[in-house]
Amino acid sequence: MDNEQILDDIGALVEEERALRRRTGGLLPEERTRLAELEVRLDQCWDLLRQRRAKAEFGEDPDTAALRPAAEVESYRN
Repeated sequence: MDNEQILDDIGALVEEERALRRRTGGLLPEERTRLAELEVRLDQCWDLLRQRRAKAEFGEDPDTAALRPAAEVESYRN
């Protein structure tokens, strides 16, 4: 997956997230679950993009960057 593909994925995820957040009258339980999943997936995508950019900046192969587990990416917030 290259940077453009990652950015395309981020765009699609953000679009879905915005659609859910715009809903009036509250979200159904499965929609709240999906929103939480979207937030985690977005964090993972942004992390992967940052990894790829950092590797490229320092002369490393960006294709060696890997999607990190959700638990790892989410622990960065703490």
